[in-house]
Amino acid sequence: MLFSTSVLVAIGFIIYVFFYHTYGKALERDVVRADDSNPTPAHRLYDGVDYVPAANKWVLFGHHFASIAGAAPIVGPAIAMAWGFVPALLWIWFGNVFIGAVHDYLALSSSMRHDGKSIQWIAGKLMSERTGKIFEVFILFLIILVVAAFSAVLGNIFYKQPEVPSASLFFIIDALIVGVMIYRLKINLSISTITGLLLLALSIFLGFKLPIVLSYKAWLVVLLAYIVIASVLPVWVLLQPRDYLNAYILWLGLFLGGIALLFIAKKLVLPAFTSFSAPVISGKPSPFWPVIPLIVACGSLSGFHSIVGSGTTSKQIDKETDALLIGYGGMFTEGFLSTIVVVSIGAFGGMILGDAGYNIIKNPHIFSLKYLSLIKGVGGPVGIFARSYAEAVSRVFHVSKHFMVVFASLWVSAFALTTLDTTNRIGRYVVNELAEPLKDKNYGLYSVISNRWVASLIPAILGIWLAWGGAWQVIWPAFGGANQLLASIALLTATLWVYKELKVKMKYTYFVLIPALFLWITVTLALLWYLIVVIPTFFSKSLTQAIVLIIVVVIMLILNLILIYDFKKSMHE
Repeated sequence: MLFSTSVLVAIGFIIYVFFYHTYGKALERDVVRADDSNPTPAHRLYDGVDYVPAANKWVLFGHHFASIAGAAPIVGPAIAMAWGFVPALLWIWFGNVFIGAVHDYLALSSSMRHDGKSIQWIAGKLMSERTGKIFEVFILFLIILVVAAFSAVLGNIFYKQPEVPSASLFFIIDALIVGVMIYRLKINLSISTITGLLLLALSIFLGFKLPIVLSYKAWLVVLLAYIVIASVLPVWVLLQPRDYLNAYILWLGLFLGGIALLFIAKKLVLPAFTSFSAPVISGKPSPFWPVIPLIVACGSLSGFHSIVGSGTTSKQIDKETDALLIGYGGMFTEGFLSTIVVVSIGAFGGMILGDAGYNIIKNPHIFSLKYLSLIKGVGGPVGIFARSYAEAVSRVFHVSKHFMVVFASLWVSAFALTTLDTTNRIGRYVVNELAEPLKDKNYGLYSVISNRWVASLIPAILGIWLAWGGAWQVIWPAFGGANQLLASIALLTATLWVYKELKVKMKYTYFVLIPALFLWITVTLALLWYLIVVIPTFFSKSLTQAIVLIIVVVIMLILNLILIYDFKKSMHE
């Protein structure tokens, strides 16, 4: 069966292994020219807080992946099933190999070669100071929005599933213990890992036995305190060990899901293709291209990854050759997760949706119209994935479905929690960079704003405030476009870095230039479509929201035009 779980998971795995060892290695060898004799910023600028070399490349891989993943590689692909599972998979695989992984690896590598500076700082250096400053403000806006959205998502998960926050709390204590073992007591990594994994299993067990019940807003207060403290603590205390252990949750989840889908060999029952213009966004016919990047996002490519790669990860890399595994391989791992999401839902989604699901599967056109409304009844995109995944794994490994649903929810919340505090740490860096001009003009004010605690409080308070009353939802519909616009800017910046500073042969520059221009065209058309077709639907719901969205999208389009002008000018200088 061509469209069986076994075949599709195997194809995805082979694609990732093949292109990592060919296309990825070519980028490392012929474009970046990674050289371990070059000391990385983690060593040259070591400060014991942000600049700290990871104990092992897998430790840093865990941090990087957990930070970039969140819930996005699950939510986007689950929604994209409205177009059919074939278009969803093709975009995930194509976007991963030629755009997403290239973007992530070069954003990380360029930052590593610029003292761990942010991608927006590099854009200002290579294009113009104006571009850098606009880019900086744009990213701070995105960071506040991400803090708001992830706080709201986690607040709701913690409120509805009290086992999850309890397990998360015990997991944080586990990570603190492992951090001390590795970095202070200098205990062997293998022993520390085994201890950490045993404590992780205990954390999940205690989560079931000792659930913590609080209201949604009470959890927001807890999250505010947590992200401020977590984003100020030295990375070796919590960030590195927790995300390293997080990686084992990922490996276990991918292993169980991948093996289960391989052995089940079940035919996918959801439609392979429904319509080029399925009603995916606001009930409007949404053309697969150029709209697909706004939906799948992190499962294929994401601008947010460049913020993480050039924000926290580049300051912790031990040696240059580690960047390929962490940047390029991290994106591929996220793509494989999205592959499992699509295949799981494609195989078991009909069963999860019940009789109504089975009835619409028979008619792809009807399926495209009703799919998104039906999945709301099973918990939305995350709900249908968690249940489909649990169905596959429980059949092969004979594990309780309820346990696997909670495990999948813990998986999502663990990554979301990491994304949340990593984002706030990066927000601290952005506030510091924006305050730089005050250093000479008003040093007293600069010293207050750039203080670690104050700079961390600014994005945290603004984000939680937006989450408190749900105000973030007014702006959130534009986030997909903003995220992909960020990817376009980051990839064009990487192109300039490759062309102007690395001075590689032009044929290798095309490795980056062609994906960058394709992405810029795609994002520009998608934003125009969103402005013309989708935003008018908000006028009947909320005049305020419609006006806010128009302003946000128009600003993004203007920024996009300034960017391409500065890029073209810089390429010819």
